[in-house]
Amino acid sequence: MAETPPPQTPPAKRPTPFDDLEHRVEEARAQFDEANAKINARTGRNLLAAIGIGLTLGGLFLVSLILLKWLFMILAAVFIALTVFELASALRYAGRDVPRVVSTVVAVATVPVAFFFGVEGLWLALLAGIVIVSLWRLGEQLRPSHRAGASGLFGDIGAGAFVQVYVTFMAGLYVVLVGLEGGEWWTLASIVIVVVTDIGAYASGLAFGKHKLAPTISPGKTWEGFAGSVVAAVVAGILFGWLMLGQPWWVGLVIGVLLALVGTMGDLTESLIKRDLGVKDISTWLPGHGGFLDRLDSILPSAAVAYVIYLVVTSLA
Repeated sequence: MAETPPPQTPPAKRPTPFDDLEHRVEEARAQFDEANAKINARTGRNLLAAIGIGLTLGGLFLVSLILLKWLFMILAAVFIALTVFELASALRYAGRDVPRVVSTVVAVATVPVAFFFGVEGLWLALLAGIVIVSLWRLGEQLRPSHRAGASGLFGDIGAGAFVQVYVTFMAGLYVVLVGLEGGEWWTLASIVIVVVTDIGAYASGLAFGKHKLAPTISPGKTWEGFAGSVVAAVVAGILFGWLMLGQPWWVGLVIGVLLALVGTMGDLTESLIKRDLGVKDISTWLPGHGGFLDRLDSILPSAAVAYVIYLVVTSLA
C-alpha cells in the first residue's frame, strides 16, 4: 500500500505594500484613539464631536446672516424653542412645574414680532408671553396632578417667567439687531468674538490654569483661562470691529472687553443654575456640548452688549 505523502506546507505569504499600509493605518488609528481618549478624559467632553457640531451650527448661522435674513429667523426660532424646552424640562426635573409646550410656543411667536417690530415689539411679546405662561399654570391648578400650594405655585410662575426672560428676551435682542440696517454684521461679529473668547479661555485654562476663578460655582474655570479669554476677545474685537464693522480700533477694544466680561458672567450664571438644579448639563441633545443652553450661555447675555453698542455707534455716526 502506497504511503500517503505528507501535507505540503503552503509557502509563507510575502508581505505586500498594501499590508504594510494597512498596518500603519491601524497603528495611526490606535494612537489617535488613545490621544482622543486622553483629551476627553481631561476635558470631560467628546472634543471631536463638539468641534463638528460647532462648525455645523456656525456654518448655518453664517449663511443665514450673510445671505438670507429670513433663514436666520427660522434658525433663531428653532434654537430658542429647543433651549426654552430643555430649560423648562430641567426646571421640572428640579421640582418646578413649568408648562413646557406653552413656554416654547410663546417663545417662538416672539421671534417674528422682534424682527418686524423691533425692541418695542420684543418687550410687548415678552410681557404677553409671561402672562400667557402664568395664566396657563394657574389653569393647571384645576388638574389634581399639577395642583400646588401657594408658595409652590408662585415658584412655578416665577420659573416660567425666568425662562422667558433668560432665553427668549436675550436671544430676541439678536433678532432685533438683525432686523436693523447692517445689524446682521454686528450680530455675526459679536457671536464670533464670543466664540473666540470661549476658545481662548479653554486653551489658556487647559494649558496654564492653576488658580480657580469661582470654585464653588464652576470648578473648571481659572483666572488664567479668564485672562486668555480677555486677550482673545480684545484681539478679535479689534480685528472684527475694523474689518467687518468699519470701526476704529478702540471701539473694537471696548467691544472685546465687554463681551469677555459679560460672556464670563453668562457662563458662570449658567453654571450656577446647573449647580442649583443638580445637573452637569442642561440636556444631552448635542454630542460633546451637553445642551443648547450649555453652548449659548455666553452668547445670550452678549446680545445686550452688541445691541447697546450698535445703538451708541450709529447714533454718533
